[in-house]
Amino acid sequence: MMVEQKPRRWSQDVTQNSNALDLEKGVFTFKDPKRIAASLKRSAEASTRRKADPFRSAMSMLVFYMNRAGKNLSDEDRARLDAAKNELRHAFGRAPATKA
Repeated sequence: MMVEQKPRRWSQDVTQNSNALDLEKGVFTFKDPKRIAASLKRSAEASTRRKADPFRSAMSMLVFYMNRAGKNLSDEDRARLDAAKNELRHAFGRAPATKA
């Protein structure tokens, strides 16, 4: 009897085959944080399978990727992805108010 094996890298499978968002190939490797945010926003707004609002779905996918990459993420990559989180907030009009 053949038993189907689970993928070894389940987090990679989630990122590539998300049931909520159809991500652009290589979105998390883009050098420009604005491009990452724009791609995630497009994916979230176009999705008919997401369970949360587009902002939450996009941010959740970005945070999921960052958390799963963990220690393997260079300081430069972490800074770029943190910047993408801020760009995503701006793109959805959720940027924190600045103090005067």
